[in-house]
Parts: sequence; structure tokens; C-alpha cells
Amino acid sequence: MGLLNLLLSLSLVFGATVFCQYEGEEFEDEFEDELDNEYPAVFRLIPSVDYTIPYPAISAKCAKECFCPPAFPASMYCDHRKLQTIPSIPSHIQQLYLQYNEIEAVPPESFVNATALREINLDHNKIKSDKIENGVFAKLSNLVQLHLEHNLLEEIPFPLPRGIERLILGFNKISRISAKALKGLENVTMLDLCNNHLSDSEIKGKDFSNMQSLMQINLCGNKLQTMPPELPFSLMYISLENNSISFIPDNYFQKFPKIIALRMSYNNLHEVPYSAFNLPNLVELNLGHNKLQQVFYIPRSLQHLYLEDNDIEVINITLLCPSIDPLNLNHLTYIRVDQNKLTAPISTYAFFCFPHIRSIYYGEQKISADQQTQLRTPVFQRYLTAEEYDEAEENHEAEENLEEQDQDHRGRDEDYFDAYLY
Repeated sequence: MGLLNLLLSLSLVFGATVFCQYEGEEFEDEFEDELDNEYPAVFRLIPSVDYTIPYPAISAKCAKECFCPPAFPASMYCDHRKLQTIPSIPSHIQQLYLQYNEIEAVPPESFVNATALREINLDHNKIKSDKIENGVFAKLSNLVQLHLEHNLLEEIPFPLPRGIERLILGFNKISRISAKALKGLENVTMLDLCNNHLSDSEIKGKDFSNMQSLMQINLCGNKLQTMPPELPFSLMYISLENNSISFIPDNYFQKFPKIIALRMSYNNLHEVPYSAFNLPNLVELNLGHNKLQQVFYIPRSLQHLYLEDNDIEVINITLLCPSIDPLNLNHLTYIRVDQNKLTAPISTYAFFCFPHIRSIYYGEQKISADQQTQLRTPVFQRYLTAEEYDEAEENHEAEENLEEQDQDHRGRDEDYFDAYLY
């Protein structure tokens, strides 16, 4: 009896399997077209999706002195290795990092196969201008970014590829600029020449205006006594701090209506033309550590004004803001005026003229060369509305993200115009 039940059970299972298989095939034949028609035609054009992680078909070849991460096979890291020479660069490498070594020369042999290079970082080495082989960079037609800061260069490397966009040459010994060097830089958007030995005579007569793509120029920490002439119309960020500039010609900045940020701290300015900064897009103006005695007109677009360490005794709000337009309010949110000669806080009329003011930093004020005093209101801080608080939180998150991106550059001086900030 048991054997009979077992045979009966097996026959039922076999029959069900065959039936289900048959019914499944019939279901596909019957409803295949109907299922496809449930979706727009565009979805039926999408090929089958491969969920495996794509891995670029790039050679794993890497210079023995360096490291090429498997996750970034187009990057080669040769930094902080006490290298004295540049290794041979494989043809697939796009980003080359050679900073913090003891390299003295840039020979062509190292770059014979480096046809894909887009970025080279050679900062913090011992490279002199005459040790850069003529034309070694010009042959790299894909190069867009070149870092040579903190070396021993005496002039701008020349020639460079026409496609280069960012040229970082700060902290060198550059004291001369060849006219030829500027002619090949039509596509450069950022030029950093901070902390070199450039004087007025070297800047004068050099036609920077041919650099029609230039948005940021850094000339801080040089030997300039006058404003640089012949700058291009396209400029949005200008850094001139840590020079000896004592005079701004009338209407000088009117040639640059796109300017967003201007930094001229640590100069010898005693006064500026009243409407010098009447620019429609200006957001940040830094004139700290000068010798200014009087304020001036500021545009409605300005948000951050730095006037610390000057000789201002009274801040006349009517000069800063000659009229109030309820339909076109001033955007000023922050003023820094510590280390001046103020004896009283700024007039409350400022809050009608600048309704977005959130903070005025008074700090210590100078009574004499040897004495300082604290104003009764060292810091004015306005409580934010709910909308302003939400906006401030969003800006704070954005600033934190920016700090994470720029964490490799945090060691720089706070007044140095960060080449990576904009």
C-alpha cells in the first residue's frame, strides 16, 4: 500500500511540472506583445542594462617610482618621494602629481609618450626657468592646468600649449615677463603670479588684454606701486594685496564691469575716488590694512566690506549709501572696521540703508600709536529671521563642502587670494 501511494505522488508531481511548464510558455506567447505596449516606445529602445561596475580599458602601466591607484588609473602620484628627476610618463596618464620633491629640471625625455596629460603639478620643487627645456610643455596639446608654484622660476615658462586654462606660478622669483609668454595664453582663465618679484616697469607695456578668457588674476605679494594697466575686460577676480599701491586712477575699474571680488589689503592707499567701486556685480571688497581716512560709495551688490586697520575716525553712512531705494535694496551683510580710530558705533541709519546687515565687527580701535580701546559694542550681531536663518544654514553647508574640497590648500596665508576658491 505504501509503495502504491509513493508511485501515485510521483506521477502527480511530474504531471504538475509538465502542466506548469506548458502554461508558462503559453503565457509568454499570449501576453508578450501586450506587456511591451504598456510602456512608451522610448523604453523599448533602451539596451539591456549591465550592472557591473565599468572599468576603463586603460593600461595599468605606471612608473616604478610612483603610484597609480586602481580606482583612478589615469592618475599618477609621484609626490613626496624625494625625486630628483621626472620619471617617464606612460601614454594613458592624464593627471601627474610631482609636488614636494627635489626636481631641478624638466627634460623632454620624460614626456615623449605623455600625449594624454591634462594636469601637471610640479609645485614645491627646485626648478629654474633655464632648466625647463624649450617647448617641453607646448607639445602637450591636451594640457589645461599647470602648477609650478614654490619653485625658483625667474620668468613665465614659454611656449605653452594654447589650450592651457589655469597657470599657477606663485611663490617663485619671477621678475620679468616676456611679451611672447603672454601671446600664447588666449585661453587662460586663471593666472596666479602672487609672491614674486614683479615691479611696475615689468608690468607696464605688457598687454594682458590679449588674454580675453582671463577671469582671475593674482598679483599679490609683488613690488607694484601703481595699478597694473592693460588688464582684460573679462576679469571677475583681482588680487593686488601685499603691494605698495598708493593711488587708484579715476574710473580705473569701470573697464572691468564683471568684477565680483577685489582684494587690495596691505597697500599704501590714503584715499580712493568716491565712485571707484561703483560696479554692478561686486560682492567682496577688501581694503584692510591701508591708510584710508574716509569712506566711499559702495554698490548695491556688495555683500562683504573689509576696512580693518585704517585711519577712519567716522563712518559717514550717507557717503556709503547716498539714497534708499525700497525696490533695489543694498545687499551688504558684513562690515569689518576694527583697528581704526572710531570713537562711537556706526549710526543706526545704517540699518535703514543696509537692511541685510547681520554683523559689524568693531574689535579694538586705535587711540594713538601705543594705545587701543574697545568700543562699547565690539560686535553687532543681528538676529536672523526664519527665512534668513534657513539661507544662512544653506550657505554654511555650502562653505563646509568647499572647505572639504580645498583641504589641501588650508596652509596658505589668510590674505592670499586662493587660486582654488573661485
